Amino acid sequence: MSILTEAVARLLLAPALMVAAAMLVKGYADVGDGFSAAVVVTLAVALQYLVLGARRTEEEIPLLRHAPRAAIAGLLIALASGFFPLLWGDPVFTHAPGVGDRPIHIGRLELMTPVLFDVGVFLLVAGALIALIHHLAEPPELEEEGLS
Repeated sequence: MSILTEAVARLLLAPALMVAAAMLVKGYADVGDGFSAAVVVTLAVALQYLVLGARRTEEEIPLLRHAPRAAIAGLLIALASGFFPLLWGDPVFTHAPGVGDRPIHIGRLELMTPVLFDVGVFLLVAGALIALIHHLAEPPELEEEGLS
């Protein structure tokens, strides 16, 4: 790839992560959108793999090695946020805090169970797609005995 393509790929990574973070916490309505945020991050990572190659991308972004673990953690977080209300006798995916209760705020972000669910979906989708991209970018080595 050319130097210009490499420079553009590097420059697009940080803004893509910021857009994904904004989508994660606010989404299209008041609750975030974990799936779309994960797709944005995955596209930025895919561009890095395409331009820099698999080995160099993973050297520069070492967190990518943990993508399968992130997918598993995301699945567990999403399931936990949906099924924990059953422990208190509430229906599945009951939001906490309830209607009329004041949520906890971090700045303007309201911490509610839908935000936790969106974080879980984000980790699940991003982890699974980045692991898939890794396996597609670096095919298994051919055995020399099979080539003879």
